Amino acid sequence: MPCYRCGARQTDPVRGASPWRRGVHQETQVLICPDCQRAHDLQLDTCHTCGSTSLICRLGEVECRGCGAVRQARATARARRPAPSDDLSDEVAAALNRVLGRA
Repeated sequence: MPCYRCGARQTDPVRGASPWRRGVHQETQVLICPDCQRAHDLQLDTCHTCGSTSLICRLGEVECRGCGAVRQARATARARRPAPSDDLSDEVAAALNRVLGRA
């Protein structure tokens, strides 16, 4: 999954904690690259209870990691997820060709 702001893709992780951050934007789980984390206008969703941006979205629910509040995600947010891009398909095909030794 690329960074939702700049489109940068994660590379193979090194040992230790990942510098990438998870968040929720328009009730969809997103990743934020280290460069974009420096921006002050990430436009992440906030918890309705405590105001934290430490949210995760899973199985139609949005959960706050700060206070533990859980709420249902709106159905329209789940329906609006982007379709896989052709660029990603091309990247996957190229990676498979490299690994499998295809020309």
